[in-house]
Amino acid sequence: MTHEFKDIVKAHLKAKQDELKTVLVTVVALDGSSYRKPGVRMLIIEDNEMIGAISGGCVEKDILQQSQSVFKDGISKMMTYDGRYRLGCEGVLYILLEEFKPNEAFFEVFENCLKSREAFVIASNYLKKEGTFQGIGSAAEINGKNYCLSKKPKTNITLLQFNQTMPPCFKLMIFGTEHDAVKLCQLASFNGWEVTVVSGPLESKTIKNFSGATAFYSVSPDDLELKSIDNETAIVLMSHNFANDLKYLLELKDTKPVYIGMLGPLHRREKLLSQFLEYCPDIDEQFLELIYGPAGLNIGAETPQEIAISILSEVLSVIRKQTPIFLKAKTGGIHT
Repeated sequence: MTHEFKDIVKAHLKAKQDELKTVLVTVVALDGSSYRKPGVRMLIIEDNEMIGAISGGCVEKDILQQSQSVFKDGISKMMTYDGRYRLGCEGVLYILLEEFKPNEAFFEVFENCLKSREAFVIASNYLKKEGTFQGIGSAAEINGKNYCLSKKPKTNITLLQFNQTMPPCFKLMIFGTEHDAVKLCQLASFNGWEVTVVSGPLESKTIKNFSGATAFYSVSPDDLELKSIDNETAIVLMSHNFANDLKYLLELKDTKPVYIGMLGPLHRREKLLSQFLEYCPDIDEQFLELIYGPAGLNIGAETPQEIAISILSEVLSVIRKQTPIFLKAKTGGIHT
């Protein structure tokens, strides 16, 4: 969700330069099931361009029509969308539309929040009714201070509130620069993740070789900067060099990512962990539980692109705490 909101802010700033208004659209509540859940957002620009989506595509046409009054008078409004008769999702969406108009202070604070990888909260006041109502709208709480995202006049009406904690953007760190690392970087970036690529100091490749990468470091293992690794970070060791992977793992021993993947067959992992434990016999077992090797899910992947899909799928299953199965074999709802 955070990377989507980051894209919304970026698109708004560009529209502002072009002297175009923008409307922020937020699904604040849901009765039943739907393609996406409360907290999903999109941005509509005055020229009818839409950034993001809140459904498979059907709801957006109605939202675009409803947004015209917000562009005209700047007054926030609620709309509902009953998918039981149109989408087949058996759910009713409650959607908040508001002119996206944060003050200048918000943008600098928000940018610093992203860089420092701190969580923030977006709170949206709403009603489960269609129409315009005083007091509905959203605000972002960053470092204990609130920043209104739209004009939100005071009201005596009792409103509902949807609160959403926004964690740091999910980050993938790739240790390696071979062809498979390039494909993994591309797919992870397409998924909205921030991607950092780490190469050895003698490598000839640069960030230009990695489409979608947000950072590239060509350093020796003992010069790595590891302070930004947190529980919203996944790591994949894929240098194709046993000694280098061992050095990287040794440097990572005091970090707490959510996932560490090792490329290569089972016997390579056993040898790597055996040597790692010789250097670090007292390593915390919790760190060892973070290690997945061979990295990826058993989906028959063969090409670099397929292997990248396999690895990203495993990372998703770990961070979402899900055991991969065929959806047709799952009882209950898809997102239960």
